[in-house]
Amino acid sequence: MNRGALGVGLALLLAAVPAQAGCLKGAVVGGIAGHYAHHHAVLGAIAGCAIGHHVTVEARKQKAAQQQAQKSHQQPQQQSSHP
Repeated sequence: MNRGALGVGLALLLAAVPAQAGCLKGAVVGGIAGHYAHHHAVLGAIAGCAIGHHVTVEARKQKAAQQQAQKSHQQPQQQSSHP
């Protein structure tokens, strides 16, 4: 397979993969980078998977924290009714 067809195939794959698949996206990008860095595609894919997974997990945590902060700002403050 030539590089042009490989590039088109990878672009289509990345477009079809959901954003939650950080490992797969990272592995593809890392594999390509590793291939061009003295033919270390497997090492690049492994590192890319780890980095992609970490980035995805951190993004999910940040999104959850932002949603929690928005919920706490939207809830009215309850006042105590002491006589």
